[in-house]
Amino acid sequence: MTKLASKININLNMSKVKFRYNSHTLNYDKIEVRFIDRLKRVLWFLGTGLVFGVIIWGLTYSYFDSPKEKQLKQQNAFLESQYELLNKKLDDISMVLEDVQHRDDNIYRVIFEAEPIPVEIRQAGFGGINRYEKLEGYNNSELIIEAAKRIDQLSKQIYIQSKSFDEVFQMAKKKELMLAAIPAIQPVQNRDLTRMASGFGMRMHPILKYKKFHAGMDFTAPIGTPIYATGKGVVIQADAESSGYGLHVKISHGYGYVTVYAHMSRTKARVGEKVNRGDIIGYVGNSGLSSGPHCHYEVIKNEEALNPVNFYFNDLTPAEYDKMLELSNTPLQSLD
Repeated sequence: MTKLASKININLNMSKVKFRYNSHTLNYDKIEVRFIDRLKRVLWFLGTGLVFGVIIWGLTYSYFDSPKEKQLKQQNAFLESQYELLNKKLDDISMVLEDVQHRDDNIYRVIFEAEPIPVEIRQAGFGGINRYEKLEGYNNSELIIEAAKRIDQLSKQIYIQSKSFDEVFQMAKKKELMLAAIPAIQPVQNRDLTRMASGFGMRMHPILKYKKFHAGMDFTAPIGTPIYATGKGVVIQADAESSGYGLHVKISHGYGYVTVYAHMSRTKARVGEKVNRGDIIGYVGNSGLSSGPHCHYEVIKNEEALNPVNFYFNDLTPAEYDKMLELSNTPLQSLD
């Protein structure tokens, strides 16, 4: 056993020894491997392996995503889809807001005789420093910043619209008072009329016998027929001191409106008295410069006489209004 083990050990040691055939001596010369040669060989193998490793790594990461990259790309795709949905919702909100703004400027504010809000105010941007500096420097910064700008712009427009509606609401409350004050009925009811003698405009005066501007309308009715206030207001005159009007009542309705009721037989209202639309303020007569029993009625706004026929919208049906308009335009002789 000892000889066999020694023989195997010798063979193993010889297997590590390399020989080279020498053709000159016809012998096998033992090859001596130096340490530097072994080191070079090791370094060459390591270098070659490193180069191939880098090439394989580059190709792999160029054409194949790592699990983390796949996860990040999925998250980015999801966020981009959410931003697209957000932008679509912002588009819908913008359309609704534009419609509301259009109604506000062209309907609500027109009704309440208010100026529309200028476009420069509605579309005004934000001044000062860069509000979106913290959102810069990311892969999707432009997308995020654009969405943030739109949200800020819509928020400002909604705020302006909200303030506008607050203003419209206040105007509506005032308009309710205004509508109660503006003359809106006839001073003499249709059932009491004998006829509508004369309308607004140039008319022949029955006493002076020349054409004269008739600043109101004449409602003929029997003496003693009630005369009604045509809108809410305060009586500022109730006497016979104005030339030609005889016994008459003058009411201030506010908002620049004043109405005059002339040629009464007697007055019921007193100066300083508050009256409502439909209150009896006097009775038809023939006082002053008049040629027959009637009520001369005037509507004045900002010291300018207006055609009273335009202020009967609470009292007449469309057919009655058309008839009244036709009669008022007929060039009849006035009664005062």
